[in-house]
Amino acid sequence: MASDHSMDIAAKFDMQEMRNAVDQAKKEILTRYDLKDSHIEIELTDDLIKVNTANEFQLDTVYEIIMKRMAARGLSTKILDRQTFEPAGGMRMKQEIKLVKSIDQESAKTITKLIRDNFPKTKTNIQGDEVRVTSKSIDDLQGIMKYLQSKEDIKVPLFFTNFR
Repeated sequence: MASDHSMDIAAKFDMQEMRNAVDQAKKEILTRYDLKDSHIEIELTDDLIKVNTANEFQLDTVYEIIMKRMAARGLSTKILDRQTFEPAGGMRMKQEIKLVKSIDQESAKTITKLIRDNFPKTKTNIQGDEVRVTSKSIDDLQGIMKYLQSKEDIKVPLFFTNFR
């Protein structure tokens, strides 16, 4: 039996589930009475979602529909990084919603600080866009998972891998 146990903390999500959530949102927008004939366009790429609507209210409504569909498919809404909206010409508004696919350095430092402050027997190491946590106790690693999932101030979706 190994003396040290480890896990990696990353920001990943299932892109196919994201496509399904956006497709469901498009279908709901087509059938909703208040959005039916407003010619709303939603385009999903590998890095972002582009939304084009008639006004700001519709942008907010579309964003809420996408979040609801993501939650129903088991995706974290922390994946979405909403950018500012801007005029698109022809009395329309557009907005880009970036998809968070990795842990940035600032978030990694925040995560490691939270772990060090609350679990002093563990060791953390930032490895690119992942954080590796090692401990002598599996219970500490499981406690870290629960603790980080309960923190609302972490702005990235967390995915725990390589649990050994």
